[in-house]
Amino acid sequence: MARIQKRPAAKRDLTLHFAWLAGEAGVELARKFLAAADESFQLLSRMPRIGPVKIYEGKFAGIRMWPITGFEEFLIFYRAAANDVQIERVIHAKRDYQRVLE
Repeated sequence: MARIQKRPAAKRDLTLHFAWLAGEAGVELARKFLAAADESFQLLSRMPRIGPVKIYEGKFAGIRMWPITGFEEFLIFYRAAANDVQIERVIHAKRDYQRVLE
């Protein structure tokens, strides 16, 4: 099983999504979101190449994408390496993720 490493931008994304969900739908749902994110990260640690490669050039070349289970409108962008999975960003699906990742 690969080790999960959250980059600072991903931690910030999770905090912002938590705050938005808490304000819009309540703290209970926001907590469920974080739990679902952690479960999805664990899935990626067991099967790091499950998500398709979404970017082929530039700084984020080789980055993969996977939805948060139960919160599929939130997408995990990560890199799969031999012994670890680096969570680069967690972005809402309605955002232009390619522009965000430039």
